[in-house]
Amino acid sequence: MALFKAYDIRGVVPDELDSTRAYAIGRAIAAFVEDGLVVVGRDARVHSPELAEALIEGIRDEGLDVCDIGLVATPMLYFGVERLGAQAGVMVTASHNPGEYNGFKICRAHAVPVGEASGLREIEALVPERAKAPEAVKRGARSEHDVTDAYAAHALSVGEHRPRLKVAIDCGNGMASAGLGPVLDSLPIEVVPLYFEPDGRFPNHEADPLKVENLQDVAEAVRREGADFGVAFDGDGDRAVFVDGEGKPVSADLATALIARRLLLREPGGRILYDLRSSRVVAEEVERAGGEAGMCRVGHSFVKAQMREEGAIFAGELSGHLYFRFSADLVADDGTAALVAMLDVLGAEGRPLAELVAPLRRYAPSGEINRRVADTARVIESVAEEHVDAPEVSRLDGLLVRYPSWWFNLRPSNTEPVLRLNLEADTEDEMVRRRDEMLARIQELGT
Repeated sequence: MALFKAYDIRGVVPDELDSTRAYAIGRAIAAFVEDGLVVVGRDARVHSPELAEALIEGIRDEGLDVCDIGLVATPMLYFGVERLGAQAGVMVTASHNPGEYNGFKICRAHAVPVGEASGLREIEALVPERAKAPEAVKRGARSEHDVTDAYAAHALSVGEHRPRLKVAIDCGNGMASAGLGPVLDSLPIEVVPLYFEPDGRFPNHEADPLKVENLQDVAEAVRREGADFGVAFDGDGDRAVFVDGEGKPVSADLATALIARRLLLREPGGRILYDLRSSRVVAEEVERAGGEAGMCRVGHSFVKAQMREEGAIFAGELSGHLYFRFSADLVADDGTAALVAMLDVLGAEGRPLAELVAPLRRYAPSGEINRRVADTARVIESVAEEHVDAPEVSRLDGLLVRYPSWWFNLRPSNTEPVLRLNLEADTEDEMVRRRDEMLARIQELGT
């Protein structure tokens, strides 16, 4: 079933996902979970109410109880699962995808993600069987709960400084605003709001802050209003990307380094994870601050699993996912918490974001570049053979090769014959030269 991706379930409505399929998926999720409470939340896409209702009915017909927490951001769903002691949670969302898409993000108790390697394939296999199976003898109960105020206290817990700053906030008509109200009420900041109204049609711009064009509005608002910095959230509120007081984007790896330094003052010697596409700056800054830096695979299920296994206190992905250890049991990515953490950094440092970031821009990154090839595995293996004598070669996620003055990572897409290249060098000139050489080689090998 093409709906089932590496980390979630996602497709076009109604061609790939409709209420009938949502009901069957609800039954399959409940059969996989087997018992206990399932928390369900949804985003503001026009078809989310119908899909959520069908999903809930499927879960109940399988005999499990459901708590409906309504319109929420994904981090609020994670929090709700933990607060309510649920065995599972399902968020009805397609994250940053355009409005015609929808889907489900699934987690187990303590918001542990269900991905390709942790149950999603089993759920997929259960769908045909459970769709036609008899209903449970005892149907599951349904309840409702509002997690908003409790979630605000939870998000605010990641930082203690409350600086009086002016902040442009772009919610992109996504779900971040669902939990922001009480958080902002507790902060002495002046807000320049953009697109706070949840609207699943995303009428102003895509709710994907990783694309530079989607940061234009918040950057312009920062410059126009003289804000200290800005932040843009993705569609379901689990990612945040910052711009400084000049409206210049701050890549998520640099934000990871800044927040990590601050958290290490609270938990000296803590372990910080960063995805393998991130700048060398992250590890350097973590170690300089007395922390222990560790590299991880790309993807929230992998990051969270490694954080749990290694006891990491914080992690960051280049995509804008910033992960917090909220408690011994709860590890989650949270855009609102990331805003609170950045305010804590700025309050503690007493300096503008642009000034703090400037010394971290000491290397030249290529950014992620996608190239379509005939056979991703063959290209990666060919490139690996050509760099077998490099000082460091890793197959943690695709191919990572490190030299003293530059490095690159090649990763295959999970869904199409595309390779993703990230490269960084000591200087802009070397980055451009190495990047162009690598792209030419990929094209040569990939045809």
